[in-house]
Amino acid sequence: MANRHEAMNAEPAWAEWSAERQRRIEDVLARVLPAAELEPERLSRAMRYAVLDGGKRMRPLLAYAAGELAGASPDAVDAPAAAVELIHAYSLIHDDLPCMDDDTLRRGKPTCHVAFGEAMALLAGDALQALAFGVLAADLHSSHSDACALLADAAGMRGMAGGQAIDLDSVGVALPVTKLETMHRMKTGALIRAAVRLGAGRGRALGPTETRALDRYADSAGLAFQVVDDVLDVEGSAASLGKTAGKDLAQGKPTFVSSLGLAAAKARAEALRVEAKSALAPFGTSARRLAELADWIVLRVH
Repeated sequence: MANRHEAMNAEPAWAEWSAERQRRIEDVLARVLPAAELEPERLSRAMRYAVLDGGKRMRPLLAYAAGELAGASPDAVDAPAAAVELIHAYSLIHDDLPCMDDDTLRRGKPTCHVAFGEAMALLAGDALQALAFGVLAADLHSSHSDACALLADAAGMRGMAGGQAIDLDSVGVALPVTKLETMHRMKTGALIRAAVRLGAGRGRALGPTETRALDRYADSAGLAFQVVDDVLDVEGSAASLGKTAGKDLAQGKPTFVSSLGLAAAKARAEALRVEAKSALAPFGTSARRLAELADWIVLRVH
């Protein structure tokens, strides 16, 4: 028992672990993205601009943490971690376009269409989406068809794109909380669920009960992330968030704050944090990083 206790204490603290994984995924992304001077050069630079040097890298962190739970090495998780981040980056480019949210600030710098023009930003998003599937298809650690199908489902009509469609149709509409949760389980939660599934898939085979437990974790953590985002949109500033604050309210978008009120939204986020961590109970200490991520998602300040 003493040796086991010492081994657990020897594991890096959350801040150290997360910083190392963030550096790791930054290096992986820099390698898989086209070189800045590759023709067409403006497209290459737009792609790198939208992906590198910014962002919390939450989805890659989830993939690495789930891989760790299943006994996978970080090397085995690099490809799916990069793929989900590329999909996320493409979605942010398109979300910021004038035809969508029309935003000018992302990750503390001008949005891609402000820096490179609307047409080039659109192409950069398209190319990042294609690159994500190329990275998965070239991964030697996976069943390519299963991984690509999982990511496609998360990014498509039943996931991220479908959720965004509901979001666009809901401006100025007072959505019931159940419909709001459905929208965000698609728009935000589907890719978070895919990150966890893809990361865990690089390790030992999980049984159906374990897979359902991870899905419950991802569902609660993903919804918590969005609730906290809505809270920060009200309480945060552009300087702290790296994006325009208060825009959802100004555009008349339904949020958890507008539906529940600020205090109740914070309470909902805390309840979701408890649900996420409870779902990890069957895994014991192997789920340490996923549990820490649930804490970080809810307790973050930007």
